[in-house]
Amino acid sequence: MSPISRRHLLGAAAGLAAIATVPPRALAQGGGAAPAAAPAAPTGPFKLPSLGYAYNALEPHIDARTMEIHYTRHHQAYVNSLNNFAKDNPQIAEKPMTEVLANLNAVPEAIRTGVRNNMGGHANHTMFWEIMSPSGGKPSSDVLTAIDRDLGGVDKMKSDVNAKGLGVFGSGWVFVTVDKDGKLAIEARPNQDTPIMDGKRALFGNDVWEHAYYLNYQNRRADYLNAWWNTVNWTKITERYAAAKAGTLGV
Repeated sequence: MSPISRRHLLGAAAGLAAIATVPPRALAQGGGAAPAAAPAAPTGPFKLPSLGYAYNALEPHIDARTMEIHYTRHHQAYVNSLNNFAKDNPQIAEKPMTEVLANLNAVPEAIRTGVRNNMGGHANHTMFWEIMSPSGGKPSSDVLTAIDRDLGGVDKMKSDVNAKGLGVFGSGWVFVTVDKDGKLAIEARPNQDTPIMDGKRALFGNDVWEHAYYLNYQNRRADYLNAWWNTVNWTKITERYAAAKAGTLGV
């Protein structure tokens, strides 16, 4: 029998390590069939919110593996970074995120960029998981009235949001924003910037970072943007619209 090479041993060890990093539910069910709860995270004031549905719940529009990686690795990384900043700067967790993000100049300069990126990412993703569901319905009531009034109707809104999302160079988001009077607008933001930074609120928004769609759509961002509308939870968006008008909408 030929001796086992060092390269073979290293390869086997790497394979075992890779398997060890895959959550048991993912191995057993390809992304999980039960509602996804927030995974264990380092202690700190910032927490990963519950996803509220299974990783595979939004298929075929968003695949289970993308959802799992997006939620447990990307969003979790923002939360972990914020908790690290909060160890020496606890003041960033003593106020609502909306207040911190709207007053970034008050954040110590040494951590300002990090807080902007990671708290922006935490806020954006918290909103993102909330406004999606397996059966989102259609816009109605006050939200539909506002869409017709401010954005030219549902079809035009979708077309304009998709165009803005497609036009983001590199990584970023496209949002439908809402002001305190209930007026809607569409805008794109780079990286993890959020309308909250300008005192606005996101009624809803779509993540156009490649990690949000690349496993399934590769470079076909337009296909992802079109498919994403099938996941939008209009019931939750209606609740967010009412909260915005009441002045109680958070992230």
